[in-house]
Amino acid sequence: MFHGSLVALVTPMRADGAIDEDAYARLIEWQIAEGTNGIVPVGTTGESPTLSHDEHKRVVELAIEVAAKRIPVMAGAGSNSTAEAIGLARHAKGAGADGVLVVTPYYNKPTQEGLFRHFTAVADAVDIPLVIYNIPGRSVIDMSVETMARLAAHRNIVGVKDATANLTRPLHTTRACGPDFIQLSGEDHTVIAYLASGGHGCISVTANVAPKLCAQMHAAWQAGDVQKAMEIQSHLVPLHDSMFAESNPGPVKYAASLLGFGTATCRLPLAPIADANAARVKTAMLELGLLN
Repeated sequence: MFHGSLVALVTPMRADGAIDEDAYARLIEWQIAEGTNGIVPVGTTGESPTLSHDEHKRVVELAIEVAAKRIPVMAGAGSNSTAEAIGLARHAKGAGADGVLVVTPYYNKPTQEGLFRHFTAVADAVDIPLVIYNIPGRSVIDMSVETMARLAAHRNIVGVKDATANLTRPLHTTRACGPDFIQLSGEDHTVIAYLASGGHGCISVTANVAPKLCAQMHAAWQAGDVQKAMEIQSHLVPLHDSMFAESNPGPVKYAASLLGFGTATCRLPLAPIADANAARVKTAMLELGLLN
């Protein structure tokens, strides 16, 4: 179900910080038209930490409504509270999501046993495909391959979004969890290497503004045209660099605003990106022909 180029959607906002539902709907329609294989609302890139619960649920509902089963929707449903994660996952299932993305609990710093019990509790409570989001850089904990293998035995836990940037990890995960356990990269720069190590796709930040190129890269890889896939990856490197010049989603929201999808507004504590980085984003987009 989840493979190829998936996009970690930004949540477009107006200048006053209100969610721009029209821009969000247009962004999703554009993603589908450009060949994106799946959408992931209200993850880190969607500013889930600063959305209210009502806003979070509305964004998920809108994504499902607009996608209309044309491509799968993997709704963000993570929290450092297990009860809250269960509540968000139940809402996503009720709204019609195809799966949920649940991040390793941040700040609490649970043990590996705590991680196992957290994800088991969510998977037991909600009958929906669950993808583990392992991102040590933001959560300060790293789920071990051994813990992931224990969780992979659960019928509802189907895969991982791996943002460790460790390219040996998918090799070990395949051996421990089996070839059918879905492995999605969370690192735009290393997508082809990740796929070569056993990955199935990427949940991409860059795909917000270059969906066609990202989709074409994955399609080339799946067709066995490694050279074409690597050529596209090479072209995308300056754009990837610019997307992570500052904390995500600052740069990508600025980039999306240049394409007419909301403003560059991020909610505090994220500040507007520096002028030098804004120029870097714009230059990279111009070089790829994303802007006139």
